[in-house]
Amino acid sequence: MKCDIDTAAVKIGVVGAGSWGTAIAELLASKGFKVDLWVYEQHVKDQIEKNRENKVFLPGAILSSNIFPSLDLAEVVLKKDLLFLVVPSHIMRGMASRIGELLAKDTIIISAAKGIENKTHLTMSGVIKDVIPELDNRSLAVLSGPSFAAEVVKKVPTLIAVASSDSETALFVQHVLSTPYLRAYTSDDIVGVELGGAVKNVIAIAAGIADGLNLGLNTRAALITRGLNEIRRLGLKLGAKPLTFIGLAGVGDLILTCTGDLSRNHTVGKLIGEGEKLKDILSKMEMVAEGVKTAKSVYNLSIKIGLEMPICHETYHILYNDVSPKDAIYRLMTRDLKNELDEY
Repeated sequence: MKCDIDTAAVKIGVVGAGSWGTAIAELLASKGFKVDLWVYEQHVKDQIEKNRENKVFLPGAILSSNIFPSLDLAEVVLKKDLLFLVVPSHIMRGMASRIGELLAKDTIIISAAKGIENKTHLTMSGVIKDVIPELDNRSLAVLSGPSFAAEVVKKVPTLIAVASSDSETALFVQHVLSTPYLRAYTSDDIVGVELGGAVKNVIAIAAGIADGLNLGLNTRAALITRGLNEIRRLGLKLGAKPLTFIGLAGVGDLILTCTGDLSRNHTVGKLIGEGEKLKDILSKMEMVAEGVKTAKSVYNLSIKIGLEMPICHETYHILYNDVSPKDAIYRLMTRDLKNELDEY
């Protein structure tokens, strides 16, 4: 792997010390980069400083001394070459507003958040550009793909996608991230990479519901396949490239999130399938299951643009309208029959 980046010269900040933000910080720190990590909770900062562990969000992983946790956002953002934003999608707008005043002119922002904003239906890069309109193409990239944080810090072989409309930016971020155990691929399809990463969380909730009902492997395979079709059709409608959805940010991330025990979205769905109420499930979770909020965004966006997305729609109705999972499945299975490859 050819990579001649001077780790001492590249200044990196990571905003967000959840599981994925901590994993990204550890990945980079283990390569020799000094990483400033913005932490929201005082006790999490203290744990990282004193014990080199984020016991709340990434327990069991011993973190590099090259990670410097801070509660001071300015300290993490100022004078950085690369700034990774790894915050829940519903706070991305507020965070982008806060960092916009602190950014250096040449800072490259990498969004590693997966979601669609409820009110505007923008992806995370769209939110960032809406709040910081002066950002040019060279200054923005997105990160997605099948990558559970807990496995990345264990150095399990992992593949991800880095997308930017500027090829040099994509290549730079690719080389910064890549290691013998994490391989990054470049893409110029920001829309497709972000939509794949966001909507797969909704399908994962549906797959979890099916598993909670013990419906079997046939049902799970059908949900993944038809779910991918819904993601692809939404992507085509919004200008994404069709091949993106057979790649890492499409089918790769979808399979992982729909089948992996570490998936928060699958877990939420499974508990619903087993009879628990959504509000009770969420009250017990430390980390965010992005698919819950994204389900609302996808439902409203698809209605607005006139796109049929039956699995996403039924998942929304289960989450927000208290529809019985069994009734939702019946409606899916008794829809009008059609050709498998109908586009819309």
